[in-house]
Amino acid sequence: MDTLYISSHPDDFRSLLPLIAAEFGCTRPRVVHEEPPAEVARSRPALVLAGGSVLTGSSAVSWYLAAAGNRTGSDGKEQSQVWQWLNFAENELTPVACAVTFPLLGIIGVDKKLQQSSRAEMLRVLKALDEALARRTFLVGEALTLGDMAVAIAALLPFKYALESADRKSLVNVSRWFNTCVNQEQFLKVLGKISLCERMVPVNRAPNTGACNAGNAPSDTASEPPKSEAQLKKEAKKREKMEKFQQKKELEEKKKKQLPPEKKAKTEKKELGVITYDLPTQDGEKKDVLSALPDSYSPQYVEAAWYSWWEKQGFFKPEYGRKAVSEPNPRGVFMMCIPPPNVTGSLHLGHALTNAIQDCLTRWHRMRGETTLWNPGCDHAGIATQVVVEKKLMRERNMTRHDLGRDNFIQEEGRSHLSPAKEAGIFSGLGQSKLSLAVKEAFVRMHEDGVIYRSKRLVNWSCTLNSAISDIEVDKKELTGRTLLPVPGYKEKVEFGVLVSFAYKIEGSDEEVVVATTRIETMLGDTAVAVHPEDPRYQHLKGKMVLHPFCDRKMPIVFDHFVDMNFGTGAVKITPAHDHNDYEVGERQKLPLINILDENGLLINVPPPFLGMKRFAARKAVLQALKDNGQFRDVKDNPMVVPICSRSKDIVEPLLKPQWYVNCAEMGKQAADAVRNGELKIIPDHHLKTWFNWMDNIRDWCISRQLWWGHRIPAYFVTVNSPSVKPGEDVDGHYWVSGRSEEEAREKAAKRFGVPADTISLRQDEDVLDTWFSSGIFPFSIFGWPTESEDLQVFYPGTLLETGHDILFFWVARMVMMGLKLTGKLPFKEVYLHAVVRDAHGRKMSKSLGNVIDPLDVISGISLEGLHAQLIDSNLDPLEVEKAKQGQKSDYPTGIPECRDINLDVNRILGYRYFCNKLWNAVKFAMRTLGEGFVPCPQAQLCGNEGVTDRWILSRLSAAVALCDGGFKAYDFPTITTAIYNFWLYELCDVYLESIKPMMSRTDSEGQKAAELCRQTLFTCLEAGLRLLSPIMPFVSEELYQRLPRRRPQDSPPSICVTPYPDMSEFCWHSEEVDRQMEFVMCVVRTVRSLRADYNLTKTRADCYLQCINSETVALVQTYNLQIQTLSYSQAIHPVLGNDTAIPQGCAVAIASDKCTVHLMLKGLIDLEKEVAKLATKKGELQKQMEKMKEKMSKSDYKEKVPVKVQEADSEKLRQSEAEHQKVQEAIENFRKMM
Repeated sequence: MDTLYISSHPDDFRSLLPLIAAEFGCTRPRVVHEEPPAEVARSRPALVLAGGSVLTGSSAVSWYLAAAGNRTGSDGKEQSQVWQWLNFAENELTPVACAVTFPLLGIIGVDKKLQQSSRAEMLRVLKALDEALARRTFLVGEALTLGDMAVAIAALLPFKYALESADRKSLVNVSRWFNTCVNQEQFLKVLGKISLCERMVPVNRAPNTGACNAGNAPSDTASEPPKSEAQLKKEAKKREKMEKFQQKKELEEKKKKQLPPEKKAKTEKKELGVITYDLPTQDGEKKDVLSALPDSYSPQYVEAAWYSWWEKQGFFKPEYGRKAVSEPNPRGVFMMCIPPPNVTGSLHLGHALTNAIQDCLTRWHRMRGETTLWNPGCDHAGIATQVVVEKKLMRERNMTRHDLGRDNFIQEEGRSHLSPAKEAGIFSGLGQSKLSLAVKEAFVRMHEDGVIYRSKRLVNWSCTLNSAISDIEVDKKELTGRTLLPVPGYKEKVEFGVLVSFAYKIEGSDEEVVVATTRIETMLGDTAVAVHPEDPRYQHLKGKMVLHPFCDRKMPIVFDHFVDMNFGTGAVKITPAHDHNDYEVGERQKLPLINILDENGLLINVPPPFLGMKRFAARKAVLQALKDNGQFRDVKDNPMVVPICSRSKDIVEPLLKPQWYVNCAEMGKQAADAVRNGELKIIPDHHLKTWFNWMDNIRDWCISRQLWWGHRIPAYFVTVNSPSVKPGEDVDGHYWVSGRSEEEAREKAAKRFGVPADTISLRQDEDVLDTWFSSGIFPFSIFGWPTESEDLQVFYPGTLLETGHDILFFWVARMVMMGLKLTGKLPFKEVYLHAVVRDAHGRKMSKSLGNVIDPLDVISGISLEGLHAQLIDSNLDPLEVEKAKQGQKSDYPTGIPECRDINLDVNRILGYRYFCNKLWNAVKFAMRTLGEGFVPCPQAQLCGNEGVTDRWILSRLSAAVALCDGGFKAYDFPTITTAIYNFWLYELCDVYLESIKPMMSRTDSEGQKAAELCRQTLFTCLEAGLRLLSPIMPFVSEELYQRLPRRRPQDSPPSICVTPYPDMSEFCWHSEEVDRQMEFVMCVVRTVRSLRADYNLTKTRADCYLQCINSETVALVQTYNLQIQTLSYSQAIHPVLGNDTAIPQGCAVAIASDKCTVHLMLKGLIDLEKEVAKLATKKGELQKQMEKMKEKMSKSDYKEKVPVKVQEADSEKLRQSEAEHQKVQEAIENFRKMM
């Protein structure tokens, strides 16, 4: 039988853990409460196995015992996690728990400062544990494991002696989990019932009662040795200190209880609750609009059922309202295609911004009556896709793509983004999505025309991706000097930004030539040293050779104008196979090309010991070898630019590879000329300079990608099984044919070489096409090109291309070039480039940074824990996950609230949800005002009897219509949203609805007539206002529009999304004169309201005297008397002409404009003496603040030591205090005049 030696101390966690672990096993060991024999072990706990083996230490013993009960994890992954939690308990939680609780138990002395800092650290550690438990019952898997046991025992002392009730409430997940653990039967047998801490105070321990009673072992009866006199004195002194500490703490507690109750906190803005639509509605059926609207706006209620109804009714189809899509439409055709998204995961806010703008434009064009198609694309392939899929494979299955095989790998990932788009309310011709063989057709045509050709050149090579990448996929990182950079595949950072000088020996001479390089490892591929033809220092070396120090290679000294005589020594090492400039020198000088790197970045074609080394390991090895040879001369800082792969963050290597290229010279010229001639318009025009710069200097485009994911290149290498045709080489384009099928390629090859087809063997290129090649033909391939379909005839060329400016050359330029080349037409007439969505720190949203936000999370809301969980499920490295978590915690400390309909900055979206609620309540109030029997006029028009407020709101509506019309035509979305927002919120709700309330309550016949006119005006504003809003906020506008009566029920469109958009010819009532009058009225109203706020007149209505400078102003005040009285909450409005003799004493005065001064009667409404006393106190406080600030700013070293931003803030504070002081002084003087 196994024997377990443990301590009998009730709080010895080192012994408690093995005891609990043993309880979970099948058979429990014999428990002995004494030290083990010296020859067996030196410390407890110790486990002596039946066979004589000994295990010591809490973790080792506990693991053995827990494993017997299958409590160490179900597989290797879980076992690793359990071991991590064991380490967490031992190395993080236990030390701080002991530091906090041991002084309380009298085990160590009390150091108050140390104990406080230890307590803060303990709470930090427990908070981390709390976050880990937020979504879990136990730490590992679905059952209690040794990890839970270890951490629970480490937390035992804090829960018993240090964590007060408030602490436990803040650690809700930890507390829940701890209670679950300690109430397990096995825990209860060992620990008994745990009493949790009420107050963190020193503990007077009772004599040891042997709480560790597992296995009914006898208590440890050995008595402790007697204490010396010095020890007793020390303990007495310690008790005395502890008693004083306790008295002090009790006194502080007593004082706290005597403090006056704190002021009641200001109630926060009420959160909008979630209301759902629960009425039974079949998919595709119209939503119930007869039941009452909910009390408040709720996205879940509003957005239910509408989308499926829109789809079933065919509103999204371009032929809606016509017999066929090809039927002529006098209003025109609008076609826009959606950029095909990557399959690298879910959508993010960058996609949401693109789709929100495109959806808005499409809805506007459809409401204008145009034949409208917004055509989505299917997922396209690319480097980013393959990287994500490979990471996912390795993480989930521990497999590489090679383990899976090409065909299975290609099927591994692929999903559509159309469903998330639907949830965002996106409105497109989804039924038009098509796949085609257009990519093969495009390649074959361009290859046959000689535009696509094969060549062996230096390409940008990513060793991590094992693929070439284009120039625009290379980021240029500028370094000012020596810098250590992380490189994928290397544990340590790699040195860049230094220039290494070394010497080459001249053959047959003692002379040497010193050269310098930033990539010392490439000297292994050097084939020459170049100097300038006119450099006098090297004229005597013509025809000479230098010797390579590590092989028997002799290299010529060549003379080339490429060399800068004034840089360094004027001699340059030439590595034609690994440097673009050196490659050109090599071509001119007919130098051999020695490739020293394979596709993985390992050294080849080099002598030992460098053969097979990783490239940056070789960097160190070559440098050391040069030093050993005595040929190293110097190393110094050197500013440089390092090329970095934007996809993999690897250092890009120039590598010789045979690839397929597109000759872009002629196509680039045509694309540039199209913009210069005005055939293609790019908006905003500040992108034109960049467009021309790139197009006028365009380089040939490498379209080969060494990937599996993508469109495989339809090119075949030809081998002729006949002695009459010599074998070809991969780089020779003559031995390559393209074909739409292998049969077609075979026929071409047979014809080219004049041999029978059965003698031809074909090998298809393994590479795939660059993502942007297939995307470049997207505008016409979606309509079935090269087939001349009806859709292609109607919708190509398209109207607009809308996208982010960051893919102007990745995608837009390629579409223009390939459209002109393959169809002879521009793919669209206009390009609108929107800004790039960035996070709060100005970084572009990127999955590789972990800072993307899923638009569905903005729509539905998500907790911080939910955001963290998405990171854990992502493809980020663990270190990147932690960085991203910190960023999320900083930017969204409480997660993202539920917000819908306007896709703008996350920090403002909640405010727009409150706008939706304001809109909701305004329409509800307006509908009550209209009444159940209200019948709108058949047409929106003026009758001539409208009141001044009616004429004003109709003028503002007409202005909003004009602004929206101009905004949509100019792609000025801020103007559109601002116009609609201002009309609904500040004009209709804040002014018009408030000002007509007295009119609606009149009962006389004249009042009833005026009220009916108000109702007609109100209906016009509601109906047109919702139509203005529809393209931007489709769900809420549809929900509210369906509740309104129709002007002509017999022929009204069934949905707002197919109702005509408000037009300036229909709403032509804008009056600048009425607007000016109302602006004057609102200026007076704001002045009165400001005075009321200054004198705290919250409910009391006061008389208002308006002193006007002329009779025209008096007449204007009389015309708008009721509106001014209503909106300013005044008792009565008294216009006064000329001087102030007619104005009674006791008024507060403020200037409204150059034509009117406001006098607000205060006498008898407020206690003047009390107000003066309050203001005098305020004045004194402000004077103190100003003096303190002036003293601070007048110090001699203030300007030198205080940061500029702080100085600016101080100046602003002083200015505000001085302005407020002056205002208080004026108010005191005004009150004294009244007294």
